[in-house]
Amino acid sequence: MKFHRHVFVCQRDRGAGHPRGCCATKGSGDLLLALKLAARDAGLGRVVRVQESGCLDQCGKGATVVVYPEAVWYGGVTEADVAEIVERHLVGGKPVERLRIPDDELTGKPLPEGVR
Repeated sequence: MKFHRHVFVCQRDRGAGHPRGCCATKGSGDLLLALKLAARDAGLGRVVRVQESGCLDQCGKGATVVVYPEAVWYGGVTEADVAEIVERHLVGGKPVERLRIPDDELTGKPLPEGVR
C-alpha cells in the first residue's frame, strides 16, 4: 500500500555564508529527526513517510519542507513548528498557512506548451 503523505526535508549544505543560503545551516538535520519522531509518535509510521531530500531549490526560504500529494511547500521551518505541522497537516489534513511558501514565490516555472 502506498503512503498517505510523503514529507521531504531539504538537507542541502552549501556551507555557512553562501549568498543563497541553505537549509542545513538553518537546522534542517535536527528538523528532519524531529519530524520523523513526531510523525511516528502520532501513530503515522508506515502511513506518512518523512525523509531527507537534496536541494529543493528554495534556498533563501529554508529550512524547506514539502508535503505531497498536496504539494504544500513550507519555508523557514524550525523544530518549534514540528508539532503544529504534524497535528494540523499530517494528522488533520490542513496545511499550516503561516509557514506556507506562496505558489508565486516558488522557483519553479510553468510547464512548456504540450507537456502534461
